Amino acid sequence: MTASTSAPHNHRYDGLILGASLATLDCADGYGEIADAALAWRDGRIAHIGPRAALDAEPAELAATVIHADGWITPGLIDCHTHLVFAGDRAREFELRLQGASYEAIARAGGGIVSSVRATREASEDELLRQSLPRARALLADGATSLEIKSGYGLDFDNERKMLRVARRIGEILGVRVRTTYLGAHALPPEYSDHADAYIDAVCEWMPRLHAEALVDAVDAFCEGIGFSPAQTRRVFETARALGLPVKLHADQLSDLGGGALAAAFDGLSADHVEHTSLDSVRAMAEHGTVAVLLPGAFHVLRETKLPPLQAFRDHGVAMAVATDCNPGTSPLLSLRQAMQLSCTHFRLTPEEALRGATVHAARALGLADAGVLRVGARADFVQWDIGHPAELCYWLGGRLTRRVVAGGRVLVERGERD
Repeated sequence: MTASTSAPHNHRYDGLILGASLATLDCADGYGEIADAALAWRDGRIAHIGPRAALDAEPAELAATVIHADGWITPGLIDCHTHLVFAGDRAREFELRLQGASYEAIARAGGGIVSSVRATREASEDELLRQSLPRARALLADGATSLEIKSGYGLDFDNERKMLRVARRIGEILGVRVRTTYLGAHALPPEYSDHADAYIDAVCEWMPRLHAEALVDAVDAFCEGIGFSPAQTRRVFETARALGLPVKLHADQLSDLGGGALAAAFDGLSADHVEHTSLDSVRAMAEHGTVAVLLPGAFHVLRETKLPPLQAFRDHGVAMAVATDCNPGTSPLLSLRQAMQLSCTHFRLTPEEALRGATVHAARALGLADAGVLRVGARADFVQWDIGHPAELCYWLGGRLTRRVVAGGRVLVERGERD
């Protein structure tokens, strides 16, 4: 792979990459392959795509920067469900669980989500940013060009605000698109013990204040027996709808409370986890275009056995996204490509389904109309991979396959030939 920059010139494009095969995904099925391709961008958007032989001028006359490449180029990966802003870790709890300690015993000893809330509250904004940036950088290094980041470990106004501010700063520092999700209804904080309805009142009261500071792109909740009831979740979603904010939902992970249907009733962007989602909820999600976000990292770490209704999603045309669920307790996963591999191993997705899940359908799960495919007019978000076929993205367990990661036409990650 070589790159060259020409002398000042009135170029048509800012950049042009030549020679690699493209998996455009700009088709109903298949990879949308273009061999020996040319991909150009201008002002952060894809301006040309097609075979190299079809270029109407010499590359140096067309673009300020010309890159000669091999391997494959795909759309940039989109991690549409993360909790990557938090302080501390729960590695010791992982060890205790493997030694036989129950989740309840760990929680009684001050562990579980309460420990993450405590550590996150104690951290300053700058310290929270310092701890969270390496996780975001790890996701980018393995091909992510857009991230969703949730709050939910603050559980009071100041600390939820702090988390959302850190998420915004991550996007600014790293030069990637970050979609922030307000997850105040994640768990019941200690100060509201046995007063869940009062806490939901507070979550709803904080929402317009956070939205007024441009900190909220979407609203989420944890609808579960150990979380919040459908009625309480509905109140959160009604507040979001009044503010014009889209909703997402942690739905049907541990039991079927009709979370998929509840998210669909509010035209939700997505219902996430969905291991216990019923056929009625699948039908509702199909009717309203709600994406099913599969989170195989949590399934793997928790050693779950109940599979999501994958064939029902296929049969009813429900789009399936794939995400890391990066979090300190149940999915300490720092690679979306590894999540794709786990989705193939545990859920039997095909490599094509997994790649679409981390691009095309992940974009839908975040309401992004200009990402997830290689198409003229889309954001110039793409990854050059050292692979001979796209199936390798789900074949290799670990390792570094990225050669170049580009977001908005700007190179975020680049490795030399000998790296």
